[in-house]
Amino acid sequence: MLTVATWNVLHRVHAENYTEPVTVRWPDETDRVDAIAAVLAGRTEQVVALQEVSGDQLAALHGLHFTVHAYRYSRVPAVRRTDPHLRDRGEHLVILTAGPSRAVAGESFDGDPGKGLLAVAAFDALIVCTHVGFGPAAGHQLARLAAVSSDRTVLLGDFNADAAAVSAGLGPDFTVAGTAPGSLPTRPGARVPDIDHVAVRGGTANPARVEDVNGLSDHNLLSAAVRW
Repeated sequence: MLTVATWNVLHRVHAENYTEPVTVRWPDETDRVDAIAAVLAGRTEQVVALQEVSGDQLAALHGLHFTVHAYRYSRVPAVRRTDPHLRDRGEHLVILTAGPSRAVAGESFDGDPGKGLLAVAAFDALIVCTHVGFGPAAGHQLARLAAVSSDRTVLLGDFNADAAAVSAGLGPDFTVAGTAPGSLPTRPGARVPDIDHVAVRGGTANPARVEDVNGLSDHNLLSAAVRW
């Protein structure tokens, strides 16, 4: 069994640009960075995947008990409203592992420099953290994720689509974990409320658990146990 979690921690520039409630609840980004790091310090999963990680947040992760793998997008989020004055506005995909791991790949999707994948080999499987875009491009991005997979693969991330769409895009080799009836949404208030997923090739991950992050991000945290 492999325990995993995924969480879009919300890059502060995106939060400011879209006037997300987190900007009111956490006016000082330094405090939010520290609070997110504290939540992650308490996680017991073997693998944690993170999306929308700022450079400031990434720096705070290096003091945790995990091995940290990161992929930095070529696109740096542009400030369109309030400048949060980050030391490093870069945006990253991150995989944290509580065990030996090896970086395999990191890339932005074709035509979308702010979405992509990060892959590491760990626990006798390929672990992939991803952030998938909207619209027609999503189909090509899901196909790319399927193409980089191996016989034992766990995909973790923000897919910006419901489980049915993700399953259709990845194809029959993958099982997308469901959540128990009555679970919290992974993206509260969104038109599609459950857009963060755990998808497995060569195994299963049911049911996934959604955990309230108390307003630290616009996404809740999703955790699951993978069985091969």
